[in-house]
Amino acid sequence: MARRRQLYEGKAKILFEGPEPGTLVQYFKDDATAGNGAKKGVITGKGVLNNRISEHLMLRLHDIGIPTHFIRRLNMREQLIREVEIIPLEVVVRNVAAGSLAKRLGIPEGTRLPRTIVEYYYKNDSLNDPMVSEEHITAFGWACTHDLDDMVALTMRINDFLTGLFVGIGITLVDFKLEFGRLWEGEEMRIVLADEISPDNCRLWDAKTSEKLDKDRFRRDMGRVEEAYQEVAWRLGILPEATNSDMKGPEVMQ
Repeated sequence: MARRRQLYEGKAKILFEGPEPGTLVQYFKDDATAGNGAKKGVITGKGVLNNRISEHLMLRLHDIGIPTHFIRRLNMREQLIREVEIIPLEVVVRNVAAGSLAKRLGIPEGTRLPRTIVEYYYKNDSLNDPMVSEEHITAFGWACTHDLDDMVALTMRINDFLTGLFVGIGITLVDFKLEFGRLWEGEEMRIVLADEISPDNCRLWDAKTSEKLDKDRFRRDMGRVEEAYQEVAWRLGILPEATNSDMKGPEVMQ
């Protein structure tokens, strides 16, 4: 593996400088966290599966005209992506009551919501990613009204498409988290989908049994976490074939 300079390491991914200006290499780790890092563990092969799942979904979204930072998959654990200015917000889409929404409002988990709900959270680990309103976002300059309009429009299109895609393979898209970035091309700027889409940031339930097929299995000590991620990949028609070299970590240039 070529030596490259590490730029950033998060809970589930590492970013390295890319081979060309304006590009980055995104490496998917097997590390897993919950409760904003309070719980930590390793899900063997998670990085390989998330890389393949996110690639598949990003390409499908590209086909319907959703702009993303994804360029191509490099190997079983790495993607080549466009360098974007990340907007410090998590956009959470909720179709079914689960997780913090169910607890916060006392709604039984699994209740179908009267309509899709979009929530915003400020990306700040030290503050536990607090929920914020559009007023907070525009007042503090994290995004302008036009940026938010673009983000919400893209979010609703993504939700409509992914909901249908997952219904087709017997999975309910309960909720999920999106991140967006500003892609600058000369003086022109556009909002694009960034980060990843995988069982790490989606709640995915079997449509018939409501069995959880996502990171909630890790959060709640339910077991069979690897099998759940594999099941999602299998239903999407993804068959990862990792080699020993794929399973190794990246070589970092000091």
